[in-house]
Amino acid sequence: MSSLLIIDDNPAVATALEVLFSLHDIATLHAETPEAGLAMLQSESVDLVIQDMNFSADTTSGDEGVALFSEIRARYPDLPVILLTAWTHLSSAVELVKAGAADYVAKPWDDRKLLATVNNLLELAEARSELDRRRNRERARQEQLASKYDLRGVVFDDPASERVIALACQVARSELPVLITGPNGSGKEKIAEIVQANSSVRNGPFVTLNCGALPSELIEAELFGADAGAYTGANKAREGKFEAADGGTLFLDEIGNLPLAGQMKLLRVLETGRFERLGSNRERQVRVRVISATNADLPLLIREGSFREDLFYRLNAIELALPPLAERPGDILPLAESFRPADKPIGDSARAALLRHPWPGNVRELRNVIQRAGLLAGGDRIEAADLNLPKATIPRPAVTVEPDRAGIESALARAGGVIAQAAADLGLSRQALYRRMDRFNIPRE
Repeated sequence: MSSLLIIDDNPAVATALEVLFSLHDIATLHAETPEAGLAMLQSESVDLVIQDMNFSADTTSGDEGVALFSEIRARYPDLPVILLTAWTHLSSAVELVKAGAADYVAKPWDDRKLLATVNNLLELAEARSELDRRRNRERARQEQLASKYDLRGVVFDDPASERVIALACQVARSELPVLITGPNGSGKEKIAEIVQANSSVRNGPFVTLNCGALPSELIEAELFGADAGAYTGANKAREGKFEAADGGTLFLDEIGNLPLAGQMKLLRVLETGRFERLGSNRERQVRVRVISATNADLPLLIREGSFREDLFYRLNAIELALPPLAERPGDILPLAESFRPADKPIGDSARAALLRHPWPGNVRELRNVIQRAGLLAGGDRIEAADLNLPKATIPRPAVTVEPDRAGIESALARAGGVIAQAAADLGLSRQALYRRMDRFNIPRE
């Protein structure tokens, strides 16, 4: 149940407010002096304060109310405060609203308007508290993850990233091949590093090959090596990536670009650990953990005949699907902070612009934007104008739609009148649903 503190020296005022709020399942506490109110805030859980502006007899300046509000604001900056004011010191209340008070209510008050204001503020406070609790749980999980595993300095703060990283750590000890999927620039190689760092071969080499960065005729030589004379220009024998990664991990990026001949040989190595260099008949044996990554739709490539289905299932024993940065908004600002120069903090306007941008180029685009802005920003901070983000790609912020009367009545009907079930269906707490029912005059029975 929500809890409200009334700080007012007039017992009649406190009693009237307590009766009003008790009819709507809002618990009230009462303190007659600023000192008693501050002491109660220290010992009790309070969601909202309603405070008078004068407490001493024959005092009408409002100075006591200003001092009390300032003290509450300093100690509890997020606690909403409603000011009870007479018209004689309305100007003081207006100034305090500018300084952060939630609202002011003139005496005598209108019960309906006051109740609507209190309900709105309690809903906001409840949502903020739930958000804080969720973030605290997420941070605790992230700290536990970082204490238990080697995360290779990865920067993240979004639950979607946390899930992928936690799964990467969980499967790292297995010797099964891992396939990391996700768009270009999303951080797939960092996930591969985390798998390697927590695997049984973490002390072995970590060798990478971008299958999309080489001509198809050279990829097999890069993977398996070649004897002298195996192809034009091969003047001496060369070691391939599999040999270099023996006892460690081979990370094959853009695996969808591997030609069919290379796919067949890769499948054999995965199944037997054996291969031959190009131009050689001598089998070589290696023990390599293979991690592959792709931004391609491999099932589509299979249907088109350009990727082997048996290789796909061999590589895809464990899939780690890394979402694009736009679907990990909690990562944007922490990553931006990690990319900026030490002497160029990111200003509020830039932070807002970073959160609005859709980041089609993912983490790679974000890094380039921040590094460029840090170099070219003329002031002592990076501001929105320094980011040079295209305005045409900035989407409008989503609008949160609250349930209306029809939506609430429909949820109650589906739940057979069970408030807890209807509240869960609407994504509300029971008290928040009660407040909305009162607002729309929906009977609680």
